[in-house]
Amino acid sequence: MSEPSTRLVLLSGPEAGPDLVPRLAAACAAGDVAAVILRLAPADERSLVKLVKQLAPAAQAAGAAVVISCAAPGLDLVSVAARGGAEGVHALAAEEPAAELRDLRERLREGRILGAGRLRSRHAAMEAGEAGVDYVLFGESGSAAPEDVRAQAAWWAEIFETPCIAVARSLEAVADLAATGAEFIGLDAALWDGPDGAAAVAAAQARLAGDGP
Repeated sequence: MSEPSTRLVLLSGPEAGPDLVPRLAAACAAGDVAAVILRLAPADERSLVKLVKQLAPAAQAAGAAVVISCAAPGLDLVSVAARGGAEGVHALAAEEPAAELRDLRERLREGRILGAGRLRSRHAAMEAGEAGVDYVLFGESGSAAPEDVRAQAAWWAEIFETPCIAVARSLEAVADLAATGAEFIGLDAALWDGPDGAAAVAAAQARLAGDGP
């Protein structure tokens, strides 16, 4: 049985849109969802701010923080988060992740969340931790094997104090990943972004409590 403090994080699909609102609200209400990582398709800043304003309240009403991610070149993600009402940003690792993350850390106001994903190596993850991120995420890439995500999360949780999110792509993986000591289990959009998404979140929550199959 995992520690009861393990919480859920929802990852949206790579092109979250306004139609996500009802599914997001239902999913956040179905379990102990600490945060939602909204992955947004590249667009201009004004359009992204408008989209975040549409999506964020659905999660925030259930007590979940909203963290945004977007790979648009030159985009000021900090500005989009602030203007859109999000709690923070989720950075995708660049060639020199430490420099970018330190810059983001300095620009984000106190209390704002900075996370890092798509970390290509353990060294990159350690650099992210040293840059002051609030969490690192393992398993964001769909090509990551479940055993690799588990190994990364177990290694990180044993050594570092910075929380980590281990992404589950099946309900069967939830308890196994929680057993690593990861503070958060991320639910891939394929699990929760659908008609039965709320039921999937509830099932994941039951597995964290040791009540699921």
